[in-house]
Amino acid sequence: MVTGETYQKLTLLYTNDIHSHFDTMSSVAALISREKEAAGEKVVVLDIGDHMDRASMETEGSMGQANVDVMNLTGYDAITIGNNEGLTISYDVLEHVYAGLQCPIVCCNIHEIKSGNPPSWMKTNVVLEREGIRIGLTGATAAFAGFYQLLGWEAGDPVQAIAEQVHELQDHCDIIVVLSHLGLTMDKRLAEQIAGIDVILGGHTHHILEEPLIIGQTTVCGAGKFGQYVGRLVMQRTHENERFTCIEGSLLSVDKSLMEPLVEQAIMKHHELAKEKLSEAVAVIDRQLPINYEKESPFANLLAQAVLQHTGAEIAIINSGQLLGPLPEGEISTGMLHSLCPSPINPCVVKLLGEHIYQALEESLLEEFSRKKIMGFGFRGYILGGLAVDGCKIHYDKDGEPYQKITDISLKGKPLDRKREYTVGTLDMFTFKIGYETLALGKDTVYMLPEFIRDLLRTELARPGSLEESMISRWNS
Repeated sequence: MVTGETYQKLTLLYTNDIHSHFDTMSSVAALISREKEAAGEKVVVLDIGDHMDRASMETEGSMGQANVDVMNLTGYDAITIGNNEGLTISYDVLEHVYAGLQCPIVCCNIHEIKSGNPPSWMKTNVVLEREGIRIGLTGATAAFAGFYQLLGWEAGDPVQAIAEQVHELQDHCDIIVVLSHLGLTMDKRLAEQIAGIDVILGGHTHHILEEPLIIGQTTVCGAGKFGQYVGRLVMQRTHENERFTCIEGSLLSVDKSLMEPLVEQAIMKHHELAKEKLSEAVAVIDRQLPINYEKESPFANLLAQAVLQHTGAEIAIINSGQLLGPLPEGEISTGMLHSLCPSPINPCVVKLLGEHIYQALEESLLEEFSRKKIMGFGFRGYILGGLAVDGCKIHYDKDGEPYQKITDISLKGKPLDRKREYTVGTLDMFTFKIGYETLALGKDTVYMLPEFIRDLLRTELARPGSLEESMISRWNS
């Protein structure tokens, strides 16, 4: 701790990975307002990305405008983007919604492929000033390069990009802060490898650092997820030629009984607007489509059909846990599909060996897989669920030994060859070794953006005969 006469002191308040938890945003704003008043003029408020999440009705209905309005009313001084902003909302829409954001978006490792420049609404660094303290900010986001390329962006190496920005900022800033939506492992690497960073405010991996890590001369922080905490960091130096050091770092629990009236009103207004917008009818169906997470069911079959139709693969494989309830009889609205299939997950095509298809489908027959609880990588469900397929038929013995239950799999009347590669339409989540890990062993992965799987459901509901097909069994015991 720095002792003696205080020359300069700066308070940083930060949030990360709120993921459109509008139920906490008003309380977050109230806490930030209180802390800003207590800290006086020398305070900076920052967000480290994934504020937006299209699993939320308000974000989906407004394409992020609800989040921008809340950020403006909360009083953020700068933000960076997370993968939920960068990968789930199109460039044109982000350009439109961020036009109304009253603070800069800072990210140094994203560029347009055509121009080689950052998007028009993004800065590689900014310098803020608080009573003579010059605060240099840069940021970076997780480099899902293959996905960003499909959107027309290049995601560069964040370590190199941040090093360049720190070098540029060093000579004319008193303190350098990195907004890192890269995860804790990468944050530690940044602190170890790049001299000159005073503070790293982290996100992406939802890590909770109740006390900051001090790595060399760098203070590393993280405030969990979903607006449960606001991070507070107090930096101080006693002489003008000294570096700022951390004298206090903590996470402030957000009390949901506290409300910021203007933020609360904005959230309620966006909720009503989103509800109205998502009420559009997309289909009327004459039967209910049940969902089951441990055995075959029509609604999961419909999703598998939708993926097969969209990808043009030989076989489609999806997990039933993507669907949060049955599809009811009657009018189906955009909002209903959103609530039943909220995950911002895209279809993809892989080349997969027959033996790996067998392995995944055998796993699907085991409760340790179908009932497995998972989180992250776009999944917004609760449990993994069993696998649903289209394009093939499976015969199995439900009383057989684990991994020996399936007697045969046929594709267009021919046995599935364990040694042959097949084109498989599936979900991008599996390519990250989540859930059914053998599905990640495929080659030549082609991600299909920007459609989410709920968009595919909408198209499949309009295809003649799709409901009847979903009732046809693919798993036969």
